[in-house]
Amino acid sequence: MSMIFRFRMLSDENDAFLREYEIPYDATLLDFNDYICRNLRYDSDMASFFLSDVEWNKGREFTLMDMGFGDADDASDDMPMYMGDVALGQIIHNNRDRLIYMFDMLAERAFFLELVGTDVAQPGVRYPRTTASEAAAPDQYDAAAESNDRGSIFDEVMSDFDDFGDYGSDDYADDEY
Repeated sequence: MSMIFRFRMLSDENDAFLREYEIPYDATLLDFNDYICRNLRYDSDMASFFLSDVEWNKGREFTLMDMGFGDADDASDDMPMYMGDVALGQIIHNNRDRLIYMFDMLAERAFFLELVGTDVAQPGVRYPRTTASEAAAPDQYDAAAESNDRGSIFDEVMSDFDDFGDYGSDDYADDEY
């Protein structure tokens, strides 16, 4: 039997958004990209996966286009690799390992994926599959698109600030320059 990875995907644009995916450990990142795009009804134009640390800092990049930098054994750790050349099991090893899925490269919009479990594939079940789905995905091309879902907590917190209006004085500004 094959091993299955269970990933939880979250969005910083919509706190209510959640997807949980089960996918074979030997599936490529390209397979995972294609499944995510089908599931969210996104175009698979430009996207990248990034390895991530526990603080969601980007690590090595895995691109949708083959940049010709070689395979996993030949390329240095800072060179992008083609998604189709990398199986999930090559880069994900432990629960809580993380990936960033950048779906809008120009606006740097992304989903955050975390390995939340592993299991043995069930006979007769087709993988990859979605095991949990909450709220609509953010619009792929328009970050400002209205949604019926509750928005990001970041937007709510930042709306409390009035363009730094609390700093009503410029007494400390040096007017000589």
